[in-house]
Amino acid sequence: MSVKIGNIDLGAFPLLLAPMEDVSDPPFRFVCKQSGVDMMYTEFISSEGLIRDAAKSRQKLDIFEYERPIGIQIFGSEIPHMREATEIASLANPDLIDINYGCPVKNVACKGAGASLLQDIDKMVKMTDAVVRATHLPVTVKTRLGWDDHTKNVDEVAERLQDIGIQALTIHGRTRSQMYKGQADWSMIRDIKRNPRIKIPIFGNGDIDSPQKAADWRLEYEVDGIMIGRAAIGYPWIFREVKYFFETGKFLAGPTVEERVNVCRTHFEKSLAWKGPRVGIFEMRRHYANYFKGLPDFKGYRMQLVKEENIQVIHEILDEVADKYQHLETQSEMA
Repeated sequence: MSVKIGNIDLGAFPLLLAPMEDVSDPPFRFVCKQSGVDMMYTEFISSEGLIRDAAKSRQKLDIFEYERPIGIQIFGSEIPHMREATEIASLANPDLIDINYGCPVKNVACKGAGASLLQDIDKMVKMTDAVVRATHLPVTVKTRLGWDDHTKNVDEVAERLQDIGIQALTIHGRTRSQMYKGQADWSMIRDIKRNPRIKIPIFGNGDIDSPQKAADWRLEYEVDGIMIGRAAIGYPWIFREVKYFFETGKFLAGPTVEERVNVCRTHFEKSLAWKGPRVGIFEMRRHYANYFKGLPDFKGYRMQLVKEENIQVIHEILDEVADKYQHLETQSEMA
């Protein structure tokens, strides 16, 4: 059985890339797509920013054919603004529109957007209804278990949002007050999946950081697919490793140093092409440590990479990393 959102066929058990601010941009999405992710989302986009035509918000609407299927994720606190933002986002021709009711960050939640709508489900329902009516595209939602431990209300959210026409729901297994701390609890996600009234796909999100955990939680929590966020930063190979484990029950060997350098370089080149040299160089700096995590004595190279402003020199540093660590890799294989 394939999982479907509207007429988008995502295969038997899709892996989704979470929409992460300042991370899930087109260069990052490109390398994740090459590793086999089934569905991706833009970074979340402010409805206010879209309506004001703010350059940063507009740029986040950039999507490319090779990324499909892709959803544009929007957030906001005013229903009319969300309706208008939906119309603008639909013109960018994504495959679906996703609403963020999960972001726990203060400057979003405290302005009445993101996860704060978990405190006002009636408003959430009205807002979602306005978005569904404003577009011909499927509408999906990402949210959390509730605002805090005393108000875990995602079961009610799931039923009410399904009733007004959303076509899939992703649930992060934490409350807003937990932020990203503690352990994600997927047991409520399983309860929703078991609810006979729920017919739409339910995706689980939170703490999936290994193929083993993905396989275990797939069985234990009965979800229709898994959304992966932080574990993919600097490690897009997580998607192919999870899929390989699902198919074979074996662990795929991690990427070689050469592959790490090549994918990091591709990410860098895409970043330059999309953002221009100055911003492209600057925004790539947050990724180097993750791409080369675990390499011994890498700190010196990382310091060089995050300071360097010359494109040619950055390529030369990456060449040097490849040469040095491939040599070490070969030595340890021979030992």
